[in-house]
Amino acid sequence: MKCALVTGGSRGIGRAVCIRLAGMGYYVIVNYLSNDAEARKTLDLIREAGSDGELLKFDVSDNAAAVSAIEGWQDAHPDTYIEVLVNNAGIRKDTLMLWMEFEDWTKVLGTGLDAFYNVTRPILRPMLVKRYGRIINMASLSGLKGLPGQCNYSAAKGGLIAATRALALEVGRKGVTVNAVAPGFVRTDMVDGLDEAELRKTIPVNRFGEPEEVAALVGFLASKDASYITGECISINGGLY
Repeated sequence: MKCALVTGGSRGIGRAVCIRLAGMGYYVIVNYLSNDAEARKTLDLIREAGSDGELLKFDVSDNAAAVSAIEGWQDAHPDTYIEVLVNNAGIRKDTLMLWMEFEDWTKVLGTGLDAFYNVTRPILRPMLVKRYGRIINMASLSGLKGLPGQCNYSAAKGGLIAATRALALEVGRKGVTVNAVAPGFVRTDMVDGLDEAELRKTIPVNRFGEPEEVAALVGFLASKDASYITGECISINGGLY
């Protein structure tokens, strides 16, 4: 049984990634925080794709909760391990720095950057022992160029890109690759409230991306075909730089 864990897998890009990995034959563990109905829908779609999976509800920003959930799963499945990890969970709380509350800073950093440590560390050792693993981190255009009103989000995603490159150097000899994917504007709940008509004018291909397009890239990076790619941050943004 090949196992993959996708954080923030109940909706949007996370859901599309779950379905893509299911189509590649993975047993998909869907992490989510609160929306039980949407998480169950993702699990149904995984099964429709011809695979199976389970739900694993915990807060990725809470170290104790993340470690407890992951180690509990590992103890219950001693004959296998999570060979693909997609750190997808993230939130936005946009506002100009002048008016940004400390809680808005810490929540975005907690879900977007602290979670990388909280989830990756307990999963990493089995990958190294087995000498095979794929870690794919969901970054953002905002982490590459910065966007006004997103100092917190840009900090989280920029830090995630730097951590991706550092970890890739540590584990490459053990057959574990670590890469980041940096989407631009993708049609999910994360872009609700944005002026799509105006933003499309800034995108060379003149449209928002679809979650399935991002999932296709994640699926490639999770495959053995991508074994010589590590430490990279690959943009998928319609040419918007």
